[in-house]
Amino acid sequence: MGVTRAAFVGEALTWIDTPYQHQGRLRGVACDCIGLVIGTARGVGLHVPEIPAYGKRPDGTLRAGLDANLVPVPLAKARGGDVVLFAWQSVPVHVGILTDADHVLHAYLPNRRVVLQRLDDKTWRYLVAAYTVPGIV
Repeated sequence: MGVTRAAFVGEALTWIDTPYQHQGRLRGVACDCIGLVIGTARGVGLHVPEIPAYGKRPDGTLRAGLDANLVPVPLAKARGGDVVLFAWQSVPVHVGILTDADHVLHAYLPNRRVVLQRLDDKTWRYLVAAYTVPGIV
C-alpha cells in the first residue's frame, strides 16, 4: 500500500512559507529544496534517504542523488506529486514538487521561503528531469 499523490501534495503544501536555509529539514523552521522533498516524504511515512554533503554551489551531486533514490519518469508525463529537477545554465541545481500540471512548490532562495509558483513557458524551459518518490501511487 502506498501514499496517494493527493496526500503527498497535501503534505507538501503545509510547508508553504517555511523559511529557506541551506540543508534545513524542519517544516515551519527552515528548509532547502531537497529538505522540502525529504520532509514531505517523511511527513507521509515514506523514506527518502538524505543526499549528503551537497554544496551551495553546483557540484554535480544533486542529479546523481536523485537518480539513486527516486524513480525517473519522462518529464512530459510528470504530474502532481512528482519531483522536478531544474537546471540553471545547463547545470542541475534545484528541485521542486509539482502540485499539478501548472504549479511547482519549492524552497527557493530568491524568495527566501517555500513558495507555490505557476509554471509558465519560461520556467518550463529550466526543467530537465522528473521523478516519483518510491511509495507514491
